Amino acid sequence: MGGGGFVAQGGCRNYEGGVTAFVIVTCMVAAMGGLLFGYDLGISGGVTSMEQFLLKFFPSVYKTMNDESRHESEYCKFDSQLLTLFTSSLYLAALVACFFASMVTRIFGQKASMCFGGLAFLAGSILNGVVMNVQLLIIGR
Repeated sequence: MGGGGFVAQGGCRNYEGGVTAFVIVTCMVAAMGGLLFGYDLGISGGVTSMEQFLLKFFPSVYKTMNDESRHESEYCKFDSQLLTLFTSSLYLAALVACFFASMVTRIFGQKASMCFGGLAFLAGSILNGVVMNVQLLIIGR
């Protein structure tokens, strides 16, 4: 069997809890979080190739993309470390947050940490809606 793992011998107890409305709603909220994460990644990937977005936040990439004299592959047109940082900033934020999530949940509880996560997402969305420079755009993600 691929992967493998360890199996505890003896001493097993069954979980006596039932499936309640709270459990179902919590599972749906968690699933929506994953859905929003994927949706955000898909939208940001499409937005990074829009000319208006590139002209406002990444003018050097826009200039390279429209340069007819350069004969290079389609992948090299978007060669910018700042654009790569923008695209991967959501991954980096998730990586950093996962190291502190259990500690924050243990100290403040599940409901408070989920409310804080929702408020942080709302603040980042508002910031990205009104941003005027690329640094705040990356911070908002």
